[in-house]
Amino acid sequence: MKVSIVVPVYNEAENIIPLMEEIVMAMRQADTYEIIYVDDGSTDNTAAILKESQQTVKSLRLIHHKQSYGQSAAIYSGIKAARNPYIATLDGDGQNDPADILRLYAALLQHSKTTPNLWMVAGWRTKRHDSAWRLFSSKVANAFRSSVLADHTPDTGCGLKVFLRDEFMTLPYFDHMHRFLPALVLRAGGQVISEPVNHRARAKGISKYGTFDRLWVGIFDIIGVIWLQKRAKQVEATEIECR
Repeated sequence: MKVSIVVPVYNEAENIIPLMEEIVMAMRQADTYEIIYVDDGSTDNTAAILKESQQTVKSLRLIHHKQSYGQSAAIYSGIKAARNPYIATLDGDGQNDPADILRLYAALLQHSKTTPNLWMVAGWRTKRHDSAWRLFSSKVANAFRSSVLADHTPDTGCGLKVFLRDEFMTLPYFDHMHRFLPALVLRAGGQVISEPVNHRARAKGISKYGTFDRLWVGIFDIIGVIWLQKRAKQVEATEIECR
């Protein structure tokens, strides 16, 4: 198992150490792994805590953005710097369970035997621990996105995913792309499956994303993804040997 775990964070100082300890514990049986925290221009003590953590967590690598560029930019920076062929992403707020990483990785290997071009296993939060309003808005957004983009993924908003690094790097990058990864993978000719994962209530800190901000930005993003889908071409070519 050779996996790079990418964790984007913005002002998550209180959650850094508890989550990192869980990741290390979850990966204790892994052959080769690295933890890449991407600090997206935090203004609290996130950077200092991460720097201190490097003294005890030898597998930890740090990437720092001089200012906040957003979650997609942080994820992209981490994956670009990753050294392993498999990527696992999870949110830095502690709501994703690191214990699910190995299970999604195993699912990717297992289903690859029967599902051609399987690029990604996406986490599916079947029992979410969020506010009633957030649950309602996510349900509406997922239903709308799925009907429009036909990405066959019930929960694209789950930060926990395991996928192939090189294939990810072929996808078009744009702000907020992390919300549409299954649709982008399908557009590129890959396949995606979803697996149920654990979801926890946020123990510390507050969410950095507002519902209405995501709503309006999401509408424009969906239009952009539709534009990409309509212009995608799957080309089958055969090499002709010279005789």
